[in-house]
Amino acid sequence: MAEEKGQTTGPDQRAPAPGPGVPALALEAVHAAYGPYRALFGVSLAVPPGGGVALIGPNGAGKSTVARVASGLVVPSAGRVLLDGEDVTGRPAHEIARRGLVHVPEGRAVFSSLSVEENLVLSFAARVGRRGVGAALERAYAAFPVLAERRRQEAGTLSGGQQRVLSLAKVLAVAPRCLVVDELSLGLAPVMVDAVYEGLAAARAAGTAVLVVEQHVERALGVVDDAVVLAQGRVTWRGPADQAQAAVGLALTGGGGDPAESGAEG
Repeated sequence: MAEEKGQTTGPDQRAPAPGPGVPALALEAVHAAYGPYRALFGVSLAVPPGGGVALIGPNGAGKSTVARVASGLVVPSAGRVLLDGEDVTGRPAHEIARRGLVHVPEGRAVFSSLSVEENLVLSFAARVGRRGVGAALERAYAAFPVLAERRRQEAGTLSGGQQRVLSLAKVLAVAPRCLVVDELSLGLAPVMVDAVYEGLAAARAAGTAVLVVEQHVERALGVVDDAVVLAQGRVTWRGPADQAQAAVGLALTGGGGDPAESGAEG
């Protein structure tokens, strides 16, 4: 499956900021598999410092695998993962996280027996130290008032959507260098979707580089600069976000695999 091109081809222990032109996150010709099942075939993408890229495609395209490879949860069988220009391929996920990449996976990532506030405090203390916890809590509660209302409630008794918001607040209230979010709006009511995307936009404004894996195409494209379309484990298109809708439509209808039919450059 050939790749179609758009107009462009388009306390943490962090390394020093990279030089100009060095992506915050890059995957180079990555292949990945789960046992005998091959999931990714030569996937390449780059997220510039402070930039935003949406990874879009149908179910089963391999989007979540890309996110797991980026964060070290899945080791690629070939290719490289670079964080701020440094090769981190094969390094454990906790080491990549200490270097400033935060992965918010699909689903809920909360301690169900702890209160909302205890969940937040544990996360913030690990990332900014105890002195920064108070300010981080204020930011989290301002961004997500529902959490302030339920700060004493056990996280396990929240609704599914509220647990998802809690897992996102733990990340968005302290903007990381690079953020990978998988199915950001999954399980959320529309009002909550608005809130989490506002938080994502605020993280970008604070200088966070963002890779958004999302099936809510219009929302994802609204907070990024560029898009990459994935189908059957291969990149089929890349380019500016405002030109991505046609390519997304082809991929979602199964037409993204033959760029020649769409008049694209090979």
